[in-house]
Amino acid sequence: MGGERERLTVIQGGRETAARALVSLSDEALLAIVATPDGDLALAELYDRYGKIAYGLAYRVLRDSALAEDAVQEAFITVWRTAGTYIRERGKPSTWLLTLVHRRAVDLVRREQRRRQPAPVEEPVTPTPGAEEEATRRDRRRAVQAALRQLPPDQREAIELAYYGGLTQTELAAQLSVPLGTVKSRMFAGLRRLGDLLREAGLDPEPEL
Repeated sequence: MGGERERLTVIQGGRETAARALVSLSDEALLAIVATPDGDLALAELYDRYGKIAYGLAYRVLRDSALAEDAVQEAFITVWRTAGTYIRERGKPSTWLLTLVHRRAVDLVRREQRRRQPAPVEEPVTPTPGAEEEATRRDRRRAVQAALRQLPPDQREAIELAYYGGLTQTELAAQLSVPLGTVKSRMFAGLRRLGDLLREAGLDPEPEL
């Protein structure tokens, strides 16, 4: 019995030492570890860094604390399962993570809306023009995404965090560790260039991310 207790103490001590070592690693290094079979401690460190920001983002979308917690938890599970798919050139790990949180929060909003809607009354099926309109919206979204990929990384990151992540310019400055004026400059330059690219593609320049 004493030997088992000593072995457990050694294991726990080793995990505590490993957890302390992770604190000094970059977000990218942590994601690389999360992608390994023993990535739970690295995931916990990422949660310590971004859990509060992620919850704040989810809560702004959902306006419900329990659902916001669910969105954050499910997003971090997705991070754990798909960390190996992260591509550094497409943005910082924090941008990728918060995008997952935002998407999950939006999914939960839609789910709750469907759940609360009364059962539809069956009516005769009539053709609607919605299919063509939806196809147009899909084409526009693809064009916007293609235009975003042509922006400099710092401008693209600021725009994606603002639109996908729902962050204000002040929150962006804190998240990116840059002055507020720098954030405003990146947003202005990025949106102006995005508008030019959309006009070149024959689309309305108002971004629809």
